[in-house]
Amino acid sequence: MKYHIVLHREMDLNIQSEQAQQGKSPRHAMWQLKERLEASIHTPYKGLKINRLDRFRSKFVGSPENWALARELVKKMGAEDTIFCNSEVCGIPIATLCRGQKNRPNIAIFVHNLDRPRGRFALRLTGAASCVDWFAACSQHQVDFLKQYLKLPDEQATFVWDQTDLSFFSPGSPNSEKTRPLVMSVGLEQRDYRTLAAATADLPIDVKISGFSRDADTLAKAFPETMPTNMNCQFYAWTDLQQLYRDADVVVVSTFPNRYAAGVQAMMEAMACGRPTIVTSTVGLYDYLFDNDGVMQVPPGDASAMRQAITQLLEQPQKAERLSKQALHIAQTRYDSEHHVEYLAQGLEAISNNRHAPT
Repeated sequence: MKYHIVLHREMDLNIQSEQAQQGKSPRHAMWQLKERLEASIHTPYKGLKINRLDRFRSKFVGSPENWALARELVKKMGAEDTIFCNSEVCGIPIATLCRGQKNRPNIAIFVHNLDRPRGRFALRLTGAASCVDWFAACSQHQVDFLKQYLKLPDEQATFVWDQTDLSFFSPGSPNSEKTRPLVMSVGLEQRDYRTLAAATADLPIDVKISGFSRDADTLAKAFPETMPTNMNCQFYAWTDLQQLYRDADVVVVSTFPNRYAAGVQAMMEAMACGRPTIVTSTVGLYDYLFDNDGVMQVPPGDASAMRQAITQLLEQPQKAERLSKQALHIAQTRYDSEHHVEYLAQGLEAISNNRHAPT
């Protein structure tokens, strides 16, 4: 059996693997999975031959490059191949093009956000689900949607905890040059920094955000029109981000309401670094929050509740310390990338043998 990992965008995992070995970045889970299964990695690349049909199909799901790569791969693969797609944007094109093939490859897709109009339409239009042997997702809401919408048995759509590299994101000493309390946050996906700004604008603290995008619409949605004087946003390299977590007195994951696990990476990284963390309660993060004593929760868009949570952690160091220890314990027992990768590997081995992943 040959294993293949298809990534939704072009990236060089070899370089990140080298950086990880030098302690300059976290390990990438897809590289770990490649090593575990001795798999081949495929990504969109410059020079792919994109046709008109690729461009048309990309209006519904994926990019023209995803469809062009899918055409290229499907021609070469058969029943002795197992394909793992790290996103629906590359998985649905492959599954769509495998429809009607007598000796199609085994296909597994890691789903991020299909419970939305575009995702529902893509599933209905392409009929791709009939060729997918296993869906996995890090949001139980997405799993429940797939089971209900596609009428799937339990073993064909399963929840898996998301992951972070605990060998990189770990507790460490704060920077001694810090002059006042630091609140930090990470990411731009579904982020609501307007609420964070309203909660902290007049507090005697620094607010640092690690986020970078060339998309003006994304920035305009995430940030207030005028940034408070105590708030700064910039790009941080991996080691700088690691230190930023360690410097933070409080980490805040402030998001808009959503039905997928937006914000989960920042939450896990903060917990793995043993930092007291505040998270916006959303449907997508429900499973990470409902029994989690390691974080404080605030309602979406509630600047008053967020401010109260921040000041409480800053003014009550014993509570912050207790929360930090609980967060670290949960991260170490639940979010380790090695556990995540092993779960995926066993699932792929299962569908290779009988087209059913383990529950």
